[in-house]
Amino acid sequence: MGTPPLASGVCAGGGSVGWIWMNSCTLGSPVLPISFLFWLFLVTPGAWAAGYETCPTVKPGMLNVHLLPHTHDDVGWLKTVDQYYYGILNDIQHASVQYILDSVISSLLEDPTRRFIYVEMAFFSRWWKEQTNATKDTVRELVRQGRLEFVNGGWVMNDEAATHYGAIVDQMTLGLRFLQDTFGDNGRPRVAWHIDPFGHSREQASLFAQMGFDGFFLGRIDYQDKVVRQKKRKMEEVWRASASLKPPAADLFTGVLPNNYNPPKDLCWDVLCADKPMVEDPKSPEFNAVTLVNYFLKLAFSQQQYYRTNHTVMTMGSDFQYENANMWFKNMDKLIRLVNEQQQANGSRVHVLYSTPTCYLWELNKANLTWSVKEDDFFPYADGPHMFWTGYFSSRPALKRYERLSYNFLQVCNQLEAQAGLAANLGPYGTGDSAPLNEAMAVLQHHDAVTGTARQNVADDYARQLAAGWGPCEVLVSNALSQLSYYKQNFSFCRELNISICPVSQESEHFQITIYNPLGRKVKHMVRLPVGEGIFFVKDPDGKAVPNNVVMLPSSSGKEDQWELLFSASVPALGFSIYTVDKVSVQNNLQAISRKHRSHARSRVLTIENEYIRATFDSSTGLLMKIENMEQKLSLPVSQGFFWYNASTGDKKSPQASGAYIFRPSRLKPLPVSRWAKIHLVKTDLVQEVYQNFSAWCSQVIRLYPGQRHLELEWTVGPIPVEEYWGKEVISRFDTPMKTNGEFYTDSNGREILKRRRDHRPTWKLSQTEPVAGNYYPVSTRIYITDGHMQLTVVTDRSQGGSSLKDGSLELMFLLEFLKACTRFLNASSSLFPGRSSQVHRRLMVDDERGVAEPLMESEAGSTVRGRHLVLLSSVSDAAARHRLLAEEVVLAPQVVLAQAGSSLYYSWAAPRMQVRDGELDRKAEPRTQFSGLRRELPPQVHLLTLARWGPKTMLLRLEHQFAVTEDSGRNLSSPVTLNLQNLFQTFTITHLQETTLAANQPLSTASRLKWLTNTGEDLAGILPVTGS
Repeated sequence: MGTPPLASGVCAGGGSVGWIWMNSCTLGSPVLPISFLFWLFLVTPGAWAAGYETCPTVKPGMLNVHLLPHTHDDVGWLKTVDQYYYGILNDIQHASVQYILDSVISSLLEDPTRRFIYVEMAFFSRWWKEQTNATKDTVRELVRQGRLEFVNGGWVMNDEAATHYGAIVDQMTLGLRFLQDTFGDNGRPRVAWHIDPFGHSREQASLFAQMGFDGFFLGRIDYQDKVVRQKKRKMEEVWRASASLKPPAADLFTGVLPNNYNPPKDLCWDVLCADKPMVEDPKSPEFNAVTLVNYFLKLAFSQQQYYRTNHTVMTMGSDFQYENANMWFKNMDKLIRLVNEQQQANGSRVHVLYSTPTCYLWELNKANLTWSVKEDDFFPYADGPHMFWTGYFSSRPALKRYERLSYNFLQVCNQLEAQAGLAANLGPYGTGDSAPLNEAMAVLQHHDAVTGTARQNVADDYARQLAAGWGPCEVLVSNALSQLSYYKQNFSFCRELNISICPVSQESEHFQITIYNPLGRKVKHMVRLPVGEGIFFVKDPDGKAVPNNVVMLPSSSGKEDQWELLFSASVPALGFSIYTVDKVSVQNNLQAISRKHRSHARSRVLTIENEYIRATFDSSTGLLMKIENMEQKLSLPVSQGFFWYNASTGDKKSPQASGAYIFRPSRLKPLPVSRWAKIHLVKTDLVQEVYQNFSAWCSQVIRLYPGQRHLELEWTVGPIPVEEYWGKEVISRFDTPMKTNGEFYTDSNGREILKRRRDHRPTWKLSQTEPVAGNYYPVSTRIYITDGHMQLTVVTDRSQGGSSLKDGSLELMFLLEFLKACTRFLNASSSLFPGRSSQVHRRLMVDDERGVAEPLMESEAGSTVRGRHLVLLSSVSDAAARHRLLAEEVVLAPQVVLAQAGSSLYYSWAAPRMQVRDGELDRKAEPRTQFSGLRRELPPQVHLLTLARWGPKTMLLRLEHQFAVTEDSGRNLSSPVTLNLQNLFQTFTITHLQETTLAANQPLSTASRLKWLTNTGEDLAGILPVTGS
């Protein structure tokens, strides 16, 4: 008996999903029957309490002090990931994760009351693979009993400022899947635990809520915010983390820990600490038990005054602690016994116990209190006056770009692996694998990785891991493209396109270009490739001629001319198009054409324009003057230029210097790189661009392509001179006459938008000590200003820091650093920067004394970075439609793969039209030159976040409505949309569909969360479970 076919439809709206239905009908073609794990942005709270039954007994009517034994293990910082795991270079930092886990397991077995929590699956999974079956069984029992508890459960504890939400979801999924596969439901974390990230985003809380977490505990918040919260007893509240999702879908109980994540003063009993152990022998001259116990009791009552229940926590551990776990547990055993036995006998109302964040949260929930609601975020973070952690928003811009490119390529890899089946893993190019890049990308989300706050050698190692991950994915992509196109080509991924180097296009007379589009809708993509001098003939997938131009790039004197081939490619949804290029060598004519298209304007102004946008420049200064949206009849004077802040090395107000973490300029007004630019104008049928040269280390190209509704600014900065020993923090600034009332807007991890106001915090009164750095916010994909009529938006190609320091102005910081490592690995392995990349810069002379002990300075060749800002001018009603879809195209850009002449047909079972007759391929089986993985495009509101192989016959599919509620009134894109999954995919048919939570570790039908009451009147368990048939 066959399985009845299913169809699914989804009604989604305003960034969320309202319901899902299933009924019986036909699905797909008879290719690759697939079961689906299907996740949508929806969470179903309820009355679930599984996992809490193992919690220790507390004492009502007493102050219960929950001791939380833990270690915080950075996945790279001062040492590389491997050095931390194995305990290498302990002279730099004494740390060895393998010994920590060995020691903790041994100590837990000595006493059944002891408990411990662990976070980073990047380390734990490695340790787990090394254990014997007997040890694994022992650990499974500890987990089942709740004595070893996993919190957070991601591959790493990710950063919240410089990360994209898609990459956060991926790394959490990787870690949580390991726990589910290894320990089942016993290993599933109930609590999110971000004790070290340097500020907290609203989107992060939303994601955690949608993953099914019951609570979220933070370590670092702004020092002023913390004082206010302590006075108002608001250290714990409910975070309403989405303006679009109906409560409680994105609501998350959130608590601020009392001491960041460190032990109380004088109570650190680790080999890394100098605090005295507890001595109980009254005859000993070192006897201190009474003193320490009295101190502990006083500390407990002092701490309780900031919280609302008769429960409080103490974090007993810190960075890489518990390598000798016996030291910690032996002293805590004594403390617990002395307080609970002796002090309670003397009338003490304090009860101390080994506990976990989950058990502490459970007690808070049982208190049945009504909690206040927070709707903003925790940026920017400062740990003291003049100490704003806003520098890392932009530190190591090339690494940030490499990470974003790798996210792009990983999604391409995952999608093609899902569509091509097992042939993608084993094919004509060898063994392909998406796992290495998936793990490397997960590591890069660590809060000292993508942030740029690790030491240089560690940053080099992060790049090495990404490079190592690209290789197997390139093989996989090559196998998949051959499988789907029936072509076997000599593929080349041109790893140095960002510096206009691609041997295939520069040296070949004939080559093919395969362009894969990872979006669920077709795109137009302008292909730019470095070529040798000549004229080229380009053919589309149907063999028709495609208009193209060859432009000569301005070069420094003495350098050879460089040429680029341009043509517009059309690529279907979730598919590819193959274009063919032939070179025609007519050198003299080409030079005449180039001269014809190059112009040095002599008029007062010069312009570049297409059918939608006009940009006007002052020819005397070379600077941008005005942007016009001719489609909407909008005109805005815009001046754009490059400036730099002199990095502080400390002053009379504070010794704080700028560094990898901290941004602190020595003066409020930045200095211009130059007040004018030498310009060069290029106009062809396919591009109009103005080359601006501001200095020997700063230049920019401003360009327009036909049909483009945005202005593209491609900047190149570096090496930044520091001969005068001034650290430089370089920005690009846009100045307009718009009246913006001190307000501007930034995205939260690339998803929802938050309003910012200068010198203001929504929930507490700010005492501003740094008017520049204290107004910087993370920009993952976009920042904009508006006057209520028109909106100026800048879309970025990586995470940066940005602000609006005066009305009508926008600025984005380009941080120096890192291209040394990226350039080094370009020639090592895998595609580093397979596109135009990089960012502007910071280059600093001193350290900011936050532990790195190394200035953020790159002195070798290769300290130049390149990147893009895409500028949109539009009406407010139309702006969201423009910036949402544009940012989607930037994050998931088409992947360009080249191949030299000489392809051959590739036969496989996936080519149904191909027949073998008399041992030869049937010539009627034509290769595919164009392919779409979808039978119909997705609506513009619906974003395909994930399509990935989950098992041999199982896929993971994530869809999201990418517009916020009321965000788009022009095209009605914020409205709900119905999506029918029947016959949607080309290469497989869906035979079973199961909805899961966001991280795909729980079926949605059984997932539920703790109930919380808020002072807004809602019962945070108000949504009923979703059911299907």
